[in-house]
Amino acid sequence: MTFKLLEKLSQDFSELLNDKEEYNVIIEVGQERNKKSFTAHSAVLRYRSSYFNKELTNTLPNDDNNNKIITNPNISAHIFEIILKYIYGGIIDTENMDTRTIYDFMVVATELEFEELSEKLENHLIESKASWLKTHFTFVYHSIFKNNKFQNLKKFCNDIIAKNPSIIFESAKFTSLHESALISILKRNDLQIDESEIWDYLIQWGTAQNPTLPKKLEKWSDENFITLKTTLQQCLPFIRYFHISNSDVMFKIKPYKKILDKQLWNDLKQYFILPDHPVESIILPPRLVLKQELPERKLENHLIESKASWLKTHFTFVYHSIFKNNKFQNLKKFCNDIIAKNPSIIFESAKFTSLHESALISILKRNDLQIDESEIWDYLIQWGTAQNPTLPKKLEKWSDENFITLKTTLQQCLPFIRYFHISNSDVMFKIKPYKKILDKQLWNDLKQYFILPDHPVESIILPPRLVLKQELPERVKEAFSVIINEEHASMISSWIDNRQTSYSLTNNPYEFQLLLRGSKDGFSPRTFWDICNGHDNTIVVTKVEGTDEIIGGFNPLAWDNTKVGWMKTNKSFIFSFKDVDIQNPILSRVKHENEALWYPSDKVFYGPRFGLWEFRMKSDESNFTQDKKNWCHNSINNKYEKSIRTTDDQFSIIDYEVFKVKKSNIFTLFNYYFYK
Repeated sequence: MTFKLLEKLSQDFSELLNDKEEYNVIIEVGQERNKKSFTAHSAVLRYRSSYFNKELTNTLPNDDNNNKIITNPNISAHIFEIILKYIYGGIIDTENMDTRTIYDFMVVATELEFEELSEKLENHLIESKASWLKTHFTFVYHSIFKNNKFQNLKKFCNDIIAKNPSIIFESAKFTSLHESALISILKRNDLQIDESEIWDYLIQWGTAQNPTLPKKLEKWSDENFITLKTTLQQCLPFIRYFHISNSDVMFKIKPYKKILDKQLWNDLKQYFILPDHPVESIILPPRLVLKQELPERKLENHLIESKASWLKTHFTFVYHSIFKNNKFQNLKKFCNDIIAKNPSIIFESAKFTSLHESALISILKRNDLQIDESEIWDYLIQWGTAQNPTLPKKLEKWSDENFITLKTTLQQCLPFIRYFHISNSDVMFKIKPYKKILDKQLWNDLKQYFILPDHPVESIILPPRLVLKQELPERVKEAFSVIINEEHASMISSWIDNRQTSYSLTNNPYEFQLLLRGSKDGFSPRTFWDICNGHDNTIVVTKVEGTDEIIGGFNPLAWDNTKVGWMKTNKSFIFSFKDVDIQNPILSRVKHENEALWYPSDKVFYGPRFGLWEFRMKSDESNFTQDKKNWCHNSINNKYEKSIRTTDDQFSIIDYEVFKVKKSNIFTLFNYYFYK
């Protein structure tokens, strides 16, 4: 009988990892502040990993103790610690890992040539974490094509793209797609998109790889076409040219005929005149476009009917993306109904000026837009000038050509302004400075109308908008936060009061009064100190880029931009939520009250800082969203009970908010009448 005591063997080898006397290899991973060293044994590494076998063969002993030092700054210490435990013990526990860690673990396992482990992790992600892969689709898809591995993941993703091509073609990062990824898509026979659209996207991708190409095609030289042809030479064979309509061949393919082989272009011309006549070029089969099976409308309606809360929470992202094509009519109406009641949700958005023209026109067409017409004019001018950043900043320096530029930009929007319902003073001080962008007849009619309002004019007078200000309790209806919801607020309020159970949505005694929002007020550390100076009892909440984690902290003390050093309190705490879901939050209260918060001397680079580094906001570029300097560090010197993140990596944020926490008016009145 044979006994295989593998579990005991694994346990013993795992103990060997903790041997700090017999090691002869030092492995350094991570970068700068996150750099960390691990000790290991060359015999184990050689027989467990072909990667380390090669590294050790090519590395000479290079320290005083005759140890070999291997450096890999591209691997985080957190991930490498898991890898090292696997090397020695052969066991991986994914149950206690978040999905991003599993994904990063798989990538590192591939880099270190643990093929069996990498494949198991890949299949585990597909079988058990498909939802996460779809949620982070763009990130996943771009990263798996950096090498020739992850074939199962590539097929998983391409199956999704085949059914929903817009998920990648309409992505903001489409033009940074790796060539091999694009080719793998073009090869699909079941790609659910018209062939002429595929051609459009291919040209878009190809020109983006060559940013020096002239913007206008009529200015292209033969050399420019050769440049594009060279870039696309691996992709062009997978276009189904003979299944593109005559008109699209004429208006889309012909302008770029110089990037095609002459024989192909000649065959293409012949085919559309004599389709039954044989050609020399290979005619690929048509794609199996089964439009009737695409549940786009059902999915669209499902989002509106069942996921309205998510759509509102991610409103700016949704609104900008649905106007990239001529679909999603129901979603567009859903969003425009919200904008009509709360125009500031889009007009005051940080991304307003990047709004697609068709989206802006759809808003201007609304008769029920709840905003003064002169304000609409202001926003329209703001949007138009933003599309032309070379226009002079001061209007008095504008030339006639500058006004023509703005008029051309706004020509589709101007007809929807209700000029005859703008007050005399606003016409004088807001419209008149830009009269050169209006038709002369309109400007003359406008002047006449305000002198003789009963006299007929030639211009069309649109009806006034139905502004029902008395029925719009806008501040009450408007979401108080773009990061947290009422459930988060109730839970945070219960933490403030040291309750064991969370307040319900109806009995939360606190109001969260917004002091600062990064996307509205700016992301520089200086802005934080300027706006929050003097305010006590505040909550800071941030949304982490790439993970959607919510990280925050409560400070009962006043932020003071004149103070420097440690601040004392026993009531502060920090916390985190994995995402908008309030399940399984992490709460960490201060344990060293004399060092609860640090007010920095250099407030140009540092925002709020709780404890040593347990939750710190920092930016060397005066923008918390840019340089990944924010941090939740875990160390033995922590001033708070525990770490609120499972990783020690620094991060950028998507947005952040600061709220002043106040007793709600209802509870204040209650206390006044019953406990005065």
